[in-house]
Amino acid sequence: MVLITNSTEETKIIGMKLASAILKSKKRQERALILKLEGDLGGGKTTFIQGFAKGLGIRQSVLSPTFILMRRYSVNHDRYHNFYHFDCYRLETEADRENLQELGFEKIINSPNNIVAVEWSNRIDISNLPGLNIKFLFENENERKIIIEGSLLSELSQFNNE
Repeated sequence: MVLITNSTEETKIIGMKLASAILKSKKRQERALILKLEGDLGGGKTTFIQGFAKGLGIRQSVLSPTFILMRRYSVNHDRYHNFYHFDCYRLETEADRENLQELGFEKIINSPNNIVAVEWSNRIDISNLPGLNIKFLFENENERKIIIEGSLLSELSQFNNE
């Protein structure tokens, strides 16, 4: 699925709609639902996550965890209880990646009650994990191209029809 946005507000709305569709989905996961986000700086990843969190019912301000690596938010849903937002931009060495494991990353991604968004997912080895791959392409100052792929997408009829 390829989507074009022309403002930060439109990018947030796409995130909100995706979160809403996920919450309505009847698909049961054996592990956390993982959103793997990739794209250039300024591509719209954090903006999308802000809208996504709002769609999950999170009222707190969602800031990029670039310097702290992870933030956790509570989700009030019968299936999903936590939303984890990871930013792997600063993970450049193997020692850096070990910090991720010290935060309990394996346990987090193995719980079906979690939704996990990973910015700069290409910096860690999660490409083989099921979930949604979301790429953000910087077209110009305002326009972004968002490409969403993954087997879960076919389950999200609410999102596909909007």
